[in-house]
Amino acid sequence: MRKLKNAELDRKTVEEFKNASKTPIIVILDNVRSLNNIGSVFRTSDAFLIEKIYLCGITATPPHKDIRKTALGATDNVAWEYVDDTLNLIKKLKNEDVEIISIEQAENSTSLEKVKVCQAKRYALVFGNEVKGVAQEVVSLSNEVIEIPQLGVKHSLNIAVSVGVCLWEFFKQLRS
Repeated sequence: MRKLKNAELDRKTVEEFKNASKTPIIVILDNVRSLNNIGSVFRTSDAFLIEKIYLCGITATPPHKDIRKTALGATDNVAWEYVDDTLNLIKKLKNEDVEIISIEQAENSTSLEKVKVCQAKRYALVFGNEVKGVAQEVVSLSNEVIEIPQLGVKHSLNIAVSVGVCLWEFFKQLRS
């Protein structure tokens, strides 16, 4: 087995990415404070051809050197928009028949491995602040809350890791 060289990876150009059919997933970052996490979310969203990222509340926006450092250029091709109020965004997306799913530890949450993704739906996955998580008001407006199973001592994952885990599960089910 031989590792592929970058030239052999058949990567899309920025223009090809923008014109490509997107995975029907929107990522919402609810008051995420780490610029490196934001950049990582852009890079992961690029990998899975995510429809759009909404940066809400205190979440920083490109261009910024610390976002660029981890995004590696993904801010140039992944669609994004800043929205001050996450609640208003959630209400707007629900009116557009987007399924709102908060990724949070909550009563009556669904464990990620039990989630059934419907190919006929569009999804918005909400990820929260590194300390406080997704705001309770947002959780309350969500159609569903998904929890990533964790068996260790810490019971928390870095937001960038959580985004990667969840996007992979949704992408896998939507593409199967």
